[in-house]
Amino acid sequence: MATESAFRAAFWILLGGVLAMRVYFAVQIRRAGERLMPDREAVEREGRGAFAVRVASGLFLGGWLVLYAIDPRWMARLSVPFPSWLRWAGFALGLVSLGFWTWTQVALGRQWSPQLQLRERHQLVTTGPYARIRHPLYTAMFGYSASLALVTANWVFLAFAVLAIVATTARVPREEKMMIDEFGEDYEAYMRRSGRFFPRLGGPTVTST
Repeated sequence: MATESAFRAAFWILLGGVLAMRVYFAVQIRRAGERLMPDREAVEREGRGAFAVRVASGLFLGGWLVLYAIDPRWMARLSVPFPSWLRWAGFALGLVSLGFWTWTQVALGRQWSPQLQLRERHQLVTTGPYARIRHPLYTAMFGYSASLALVTANWVFLAFAVLAIVATTARVPREEKMMIDEFGEDYEAYMRRSGRFFPRLGGPTVTST
């Protein structure tokens, strides 16, 4: 049976991978002269309450990561009795999700923003993972969040994964409205032939516009 230290190592591999990936693409965006922080319009579009919850959740997660690294004795009380095979399956899910996440970022290029805002001369991306899925970045995030919950077998990470999925799903209608306002019929047609988080069964492949 694998020791807890092996699962902690798996966790840090997943965390290090996503941090390295996010920093790399954030640097690319800055080099392209684009902003990462939201402007007032982006905050209003997302909703001040939702934006505040997202920021607070990020700060809480950062603090919890510090506690997980320190590993105080009381942390064991929050353990979930997942079997080892399920935790290793979570690690595999995390690696797949991380790869899919990276592919999505490459496809987006300078169009990517962590905020609900469009770039100057923004283009509608319908290639790569966007050929069949409108929000593959969120799909990858869902898988990654679930993988952390499984690998750590910790109630807090499990609750955070559920919160992240619910909050992101609630954010999507606002994002799609933003895209419709910008691209009109082109995006509405794209919506009809693509799935939101997973490929539409039997749907045609979208070509680049």
